[in-house]
Amino acid sequence: MEAELVTADALRWDPGRTFDAILLDAPCSATGTFRRHPEVLYRARPSIVAETSALQARLIARAASWLKPGGVLVYSVCSLEPPEGEKVTATSGLRVDKPEPAEMPGFAAPSPEGWVRIVPGVLEAEGGLDGFFTARLVRGN
Repeated sequence: MEAELVTADALRWDPGRTFDAILLDAPCSATGTFRRHPEVLYRARPSIVAETSALQARLIARAASWLKPGGVLVYSVCSLEPPEGEKVTATSGLRVDKPEPAEMPGFAAPSPEGWVRIVPGVLEAEGGLDGFFTARLVRGN
């Protein structure tokens, strides 16, 4: 299978078909990168978080419309802010599909709700990780 590279505005682009799976690495406030970029904490005001979570909700809705019934949308952001993670996915209209432990590395256990949040500094001895949020979302039939 070959990937097709498309450069377009996701809120306006029409793929003309549906997909089994989509990865949405959405724009965000980037608060999970503060370990490497401490200035992000100064910039990430409540208005920025609100603005990005509203954009994320629109992007999730748009991407969900491209999913086949039963299709999977993997949503991720490098934000630690619940409005950009848990809250935006909870209002997406898609079902969270909790990963099995064998699907995840040992340091990334899913929450009881099924999403995964990594905090900065995990694997510090290996150089550390940025913080991020991810959830596997499934479109109903």
